[in-house]
Amino acid sequence: MSFATGRSAGLDGEAGVAIPVAAEWFRISAVSPELTLITEPHVDELVSANVWLVRGRERDLLVDSGLGVACLRDALAPLVSGHDPVLVVTHAHLDHMGSAHEFPECWAHPAEAVRDPPPGSLFGPALGAELGLDEALPPLLIAALPYSGYDPARYRLRPGAVTRSLLDGDVVDPGGRPLTVLHLPGHSPGSIALLDPADGTLFSGDVVYDDGALLDSIAGSDRAQYRSSLLRLRSLPIRVVRPGHGPSFGRRRLHAIIDRYLKERP
Repeated sequence: MSFATGRSAGLDGEAGVAIPVAAEWFRISAVSPELTLITEPHVDELVSANVWLVRGRERDLLVDSGLGVACLRDALAPLVSGHDPVLVVTHAHLDHMGSAHEFPECWAHPAEAVRDPPPGSLFGPALGAELGLDEALPPLLIAALPYSGYDPARYRLRPGAVTRSLLDGDVVDPGGRPLTVLHLPGHSPGSIALLDPADGTLFSGDVVYDDGALLDSIAGSDRAQYRSSLLRLRSLPIRVVRPGHGPSFGRRRLHAIIDRYLKERP
């Protein structure tokens, strides 16, 4: 993070608050030659989502697209050899589809409002009201600005141009790595995950993660569907989970997270 500062829009009625400008907005971490993790380290943990870049023989696949505060497409340019990856949006929450409008190919489940999302907000109270969250959120959900002069008050979630609807059982194949689409509603109506049946890797979006309680009481969520989706996941031969938030984890931890949820939500 640099020492430069910007001025934000008012927080809680204040005229303005000095916020540092990030030297780099995205953190890019190679997991393997075929897999890269992109995160946004200056974002509050509630909306700090994982973006996964999967390399195939024919093209690259992007799982989710972050918050959309900075241009993800530009950040990926050195990694994708001058071509755009296909974007799969696991669900239409702002931290997963924020940069969806940047990519010419965007695939999602038809039950998700990728084409017509709610406005979103970088201000905690406004986003909490939009999502129906009872817990108090921080006044501002970013700890730095992507560039000098950026105004968090002007943030809006922009529509993505969905070019393919993904349904349960569909196959997404970037070349040499076919991934099966799993429709797993509960967190949201059209939440999907991608499963690699060859090696047991699951790109889970927000269906399951090891980073706090699973959100099942926000606008659009359904606890009965969530239980069914988690029971389905528990029955599958999953070896490693690449989640939408937090660190990756294995089968034993996956079962522990699911079992805890099912116990707490009988």
